[in-house]
Amino acid sequence: MTPVACAECGTEVLCEKFSAAHTQVQWTDRAASVCPRIAARVAAGELSARVRSCPALRAGIEAAVREGRLEVPADV
Repeated sequence: MTPVACAECGTEVLCEKFSAAHTQVQWTDRAASVCPRIAARVAAGELSARVRSCPALRAGIEAAVREGRLEVPADV
């Protein structure tokens, strides 16, 4: 898995692309407790395990793909 930083807060998660549409994101313990968007949603009563992502993290992942830091396998 490849470390990828959030485009907004810099929180780092681990990512792997299986296709253009399929991205696996593994939250580290630190990321789950540091991300301000997730922290705000948890403070509002949402369970942290139900918070799957945020637009800023998605932007960071998309930037990593565009810049070649996160590879998308060629379709077979």
